[in-house]
Order: sequence, then structure tokens, then C-alpha cells
Amino acid sequence: MTQPGPESPRNVVLYRNGSVYTAADPFATAMLVDGDTVAWVGSEQAASSIADSSMDVIDLRGALVAPGFVDSHMHLTETGIALDSLRLGGVTSARELLDAVSSATGNGPVLGHGWDETTWADPTLPTPDELERASAGRPVYLSRVDVHSALVSTSLAHAADLRSQDGFDGGARVTRAAHTAARQSTRQLPEAALRRHQARALSEAAANGYVALAEMGAPHIGGLDDLRLAAAWNSAGSDGQALPEVLPYWGELATSEEHARSLMDQFGFPLRGLAGDLNIDGSVGSRTAALRSGYSDAPGERGNLYLTAEQAAAHLAACSLVGIQAGFHVIGDAGLDAALSALDLAAEQVGEQRVRAAGHRFEHVEMVDAPAIEKLARYSVTVSAQPAFDAAWGGPGGLYGKRLGERSASMNPFASLYAAGVPVCFGSDSPVTPLKPWSSVRACLEHHTEGERISARAAFLGHTRAGWRAAKYPNPMAGQLVPGAPASFAVWEVEELMVQVADGRVQSWSTDPRARTPLLPALDTGTDPVCLQTVRNGAELFSSPALRS
Repeated sequence: MTQPGPESPRNVVLYRNGSVYTAADPFATAMLVDGDTVAWVGSEQAASSIADSSMDVIDLRGALVAPGFVDSHMHLTETGIALDSLRLGGVTSARELLDAVSSATGNGPVLGHGWDETTWADPTLPTPDELERASAGRPVYLSRVDVHSALVSTSLAHAADLRSQDGFDGGARVTRAAHTAARQSTRQLPEAALRRHQARALSEAAANGYVALAEMGAPHIGGLDDLRLAAAWNSAGSDGQALPEVLPYWGELATSEEHARSLMDQFGFPLRGLAGDLNIDGSVGSRTAALRSGYSDAPGERGNLYLTAEQAAAHLAACSLVGIQAGFHVIGDAGLDAALSALDLAAEQVGEQRVRAAGHRFEHVEMVDAPAIEKLARYSVTVSAQPAFDAAWGGPGGLYGKRLGERSASMNPFASLYAAGVPVCFGSDSPVTPLKPWSSVRACLEHHTEGERISARAAFLGHTRAGWRAAKYPNPMAGQLVPGAPASFAVWEVEELMVQVADGRVQSWSTDPRARTPLLPALDTGTDPVCLQTVRNGAELFSSPALRS
């Protein structure tokens, strides 16, 4: 399958002898793609009757064809940089981290990502001078796994004038404004370098079955030019290579209806909304998420509120009047209190119906109680969450338990959100967690709080069709494989297919056809399904040699 050019003949592809995840026919084993559209799904017998020599016929040999994944929150440039720099997730001490810095090759700043001192036996961090010596004088910027703090060397602290910034205390670890300044200092890259990093991230996403990515831009992350480059991939590169669709968001505070329109118009291309990484607060790992009471391992700290409820309300009201999505990054319970108060204030200003109709979205929303869930449902706010956060940091002995104590047991309450009718979509926040969608689906099934687990089907929909809906995508058929829908899907090599729900009942794990429920890969095998092909609107984004071997 190739990307059709303006004068290319229409490409017709028949996939057969596998399994197709479709609401049109739970027993479907074949699918016909005509150009950019799903033309038919059905049985193997019917596939034999329609196959002809004009078609490209792909024998699936038992593989699964399913709607392509949508990552509802990620960062292209940061992901590409993390993939191409020091990967520090496996580092277990300051000494190992310094050894990694010493091993860095090339010129320019030493960049790295993924360290987490809560997993170290001795959480003592290196000093700026130690980093300086390890890098032989090259500036060092090493982002923590949550990317809300970083370690910097002496030369970077001097070059970025961090000593004058809030969040710098003389040590290597910087937060808040000092972290933003340090990151931006190392992101002054030529356009060609930025494109290379973004292309790396897009390729990684395509190889893992993603057909669309919500790019959460903001001034403190990559700036205007970075988001413009990200959105430009939708027009395809000069080599004509098809890529996942970029759904661009911008996270800058609007103060009025006119201001919101000007923020939208400044890019020269359609934005999904002013709902990028506009931070109300920070992260639990860096102790910058805003809490009602102190952190369990640092009782004197309660995080940071970067916006007041009044500022957030003005943003919500302005965007509601324009009829576009507003949104915030919000993690802590005090941060969410501010966001929910802002909804009430905005409704007083412009009316509840306008606030609801705009379809606003909140990113993360990890610490949420029953009254907050009720209010989110009342205002039809979409929660864009990251299941892999719970997999990585939830449970006994995890980061959340260390930082929050008993409060950690009620975090990321997916089942409660679903039960209350709150729209939910899922993403990775890459590079915070990897672009591994089936691992994210598994995290929903295996949530550390048993009562908040959801079924594989609900989790899969949250990673696919719900992602399109959350972005208010104009085609209502996006994210499903039925006749007339966009031909955006992935082909997966799987060990077993089954129906999986969120509890441990034996009868919940079934391949009984009488259930008439489309089957998904078994996720208790210890390995993820392997992507064989990714296709968006009929154009191939990725193909494994194994698909046609």
C-alpha cells in the first residue's frame, strides 16, 4: 500500500484470513479498503467471492485489524529528543547518572531524560559541579521522568541565568520558572534539527499503531515555531511519506473573546483549541502538583498553583464565547479545585450551556473525588488521562504512595469517571511514558485500585474513537472500522484474542461467539501485540516485512 498522489489510480486492498475489530460484524475476518475508505467488512467466504486480480490482497494469517490508536496528549519534539539522547530510566544512583553523562558523545549540550530518584536506594542527587566535570564542560540538561524538573550543570545555570529564576536554589535540580528557562536554553535549535526530532517521534508513533497524536503545545514548552512545525507534517514531507495526523493544541491563557480569537488566528492553520499544556499546577513527582494538604514525604510543601481560579475562568469564558475548546494541565486536588471553581465562574459569566457546548478538556486530572467527578460530568468536560501513570507509579511502594500516602489509593479513578458519564480519552504524555498503546490499555485492566479498573473494550475505545471525539474531529465515523469510515487502522500480530473485563471472574475471559463482542488481544501474556502495519486514510505509515513475507 502506498500513498496515492493526485493522479494515482485508486488503491483497493483486501485484508483476509484474520480478525477485524468492528461493530459491524463481531465475526468479521476480512476487510476491503477502497482508497481512503473502508468499503466492506465481512466473512472469509464473502472475501473469496469479491477478490479479483485488480486488488492488492493481504493474507493476515490470523492477525488482527483494529482502529488505529490516538494519543490524546503528547509532545513531538520532546519525544524525539528523549529518544535520541541519554535514556536515564534505568539509572539507579547519582554515580550511574554521572557515568551516563560522561559517556555522552557529540558536541553541544548533553541532554537526557527519565531519571527518577524515588527508585534509588540513595536519592541524593549530583551537584551542578559534578555534572560539569562529568560532561567535560558541556552544558547538561537532564529532565526528570515527569518533565516538571531537571538537573542542570554549572555552565547551563550560568548561560540560562537560572540564579535569578524562581525554582533555583543553587543545587542541580531546578523547578518552576528555572526549569522552563533551562529547557528553553537547550531548545534553541535550527529548524532542521527540530524537524528531525519530530520526524523521529512520528516514526516511533507510526511503528506502534498510532494514526493521530494530540500535540500539546505551549509557550513554556516549544513555542510558536515548534507547534507550526508539528502542524506542518499534516501536509506531508517533501518525500511524500504519510505520517500520523497531528492534532495541534496551544496552551496560552486567553483574557477575552477577542484575545482568544487572536491566539487562534496567529498560527495560520486550524488549531483544535486553546487546550494545550496550560498549567494550573505541576506534577506529583516534582512536588509541584497543587495539594490541599502537604506531601506525605515533605509535609511543608503543597505544590504550586500557576493560575488563579479567576484567570482560568476568564480563559474558559473567552473560549466558550468563541465556541472552541479550552483546557488545562491539572493534577493535584487543590489544582482541580481551582479548575472547577473556574467552571462555575465562567458559567456565571457566559451561561452554563455555552460552557458545556464548547466541550472543554482537562489533562491528567489524577486526584479527583466524587463531588469533582459530578461537576466534571455536569459541565461535559473531557478528562484526558494517562493510564501508564498508574502502572508506573501507583500501588504499594510506588511514587504516589511515597508522595501522597493514603491519598494515592483514590488516584486516576477511571471506572468512577466512566460510571458518572464523564467523557474520557487516553494518551501517554510522551516522553513521560512511552508510545506503547497496548501497555496503556493493560494499565486500565490492571489498575492498582481494583474498583477503578475498566474493561479492555472501554480502554481500547478510550485510546481510539474517544480520542477523535475529544478533539472534536469533524468526521463522526473516525475511530471505527465500518463501511464508509476512514481507512485508519493498524494490523497486529497477536497470540490470542478474547473478551476481557475489569474483574477476575473466569467467565469474563471468553471467546464465546454468542457474546457478539469483538475480540481484542489477550493482554496477560507478558508481551504486547506486535505492529505489522499502520494505515491512515488508506496511506501506509508503517509496514513490517513480516506482513507480506
